[in-house]
Amino acid sequence: MTDELELLRDWDADASPLSEPTRAQARHRLLNTIARTERHPGAAPSRRHALRLATAAVATMAVAGATVLITEDAADEGGRAGRAGTNAPRMRSAAAVTVLNGAAARASRRETPVAPRDDQFIYSKRIIKETERRTGAVKTYADVNWDSVDGSKRSLTMELGRVIWEEPMGKNEGVWPPREWGKLKRLPTDPAKLIQGIIGVGTSDKSLDAFTAWDWYEAYFMLGELLKWPVLPGGLRPAAYEALALVPGVKATPGMKDSAGRTGVGISYPRESSEKGKYLIFDPESYEFLGFRDERTSRSGKERYIQLSHVVEWAIVDRPRQRP
Repeated sequence: MTDELELLRDWDADASPLSEPTRAQARHRLLNTIARTERHPGAAPSRRHALRLATAAVATMAVAGATVLITEDAADEGGRAGRAGTNAPRMRSAAAVTVLNGAAARASRRETPVAPRDDQFIYSKRIIKETERRTGAVKTYADVNWDSVDGSKRSLTMELGRVIWEEPMGKNEGVWPPREWGKLKRLPTDPAKLIQGIIGVGTSDKSLDAFTAWDWYEAYFMLGELLKWPVLPGGLRPAAYEALALVPGVKATPGMKDSAGRTGVGISYPRESSEKGKYLIFDPESYEFLGFRDERTSRSGKERYIQLSHVVEWAIVDRPRQRP
């Protein structure tokens, strides 16, 4: 368990016990707020890899293909998960499971484990192709980023071509996924344990059989954010893919294209309205991860954009602006 998660658990230790529905609803509202909030004032909607979490705000919120696989403890037609012990089946798309498990197997074979130092930076270059829905106008951006490994130094990032210096994290502030390599290495590489470790931002010890619909959405959301990080310890990326395959309601959609024009299979979570139009895209044969599809709305609310993106290169470097 990461230090950030234990800090959250300790912060809430003296609060009056909440009912599980109340706690789940609070977490759900928190995730939706994170998904909608832009990280930098005045910036375009963020593609940032890490979610910055102010612990006080989190704790305050807590107080306030077509075949399917059948597993136990299912959600009903309205998307509400059954309580533990019920006999209703829970559905998972066999096509989605095949793709995600294939991606996990490929990552296990192909990814070379690395171990950056805390004083280094993760360099990455991401191509983003953005299409305005109404006019069809297309813009392409090449965002280049230098992210401080442990968050103690200023990071140099780009948001749709805009250069931003991101200040170091403050007191009682962490990120998801955790930046420090030691904390990433402590995340479980067992898929089920990984899910249990991240839902509720570390505040829940429930078994997968007792998960509600909100819990599964939270797991999907947090796993997706983890997979956006370009560098992970050995075994963690395959575990995250396999964990996504355990989420009831994941769906595979063929014919999706990434920002390089490659056609693949999109994995999505259509049960949650905030996830509609968002996909992880994989090669349909090799299961190589190709990129992301996302949607955003302008500040005025008048324009809607489809965003396709993929990482073209990454490296571990010693300072901002250093190229591999």
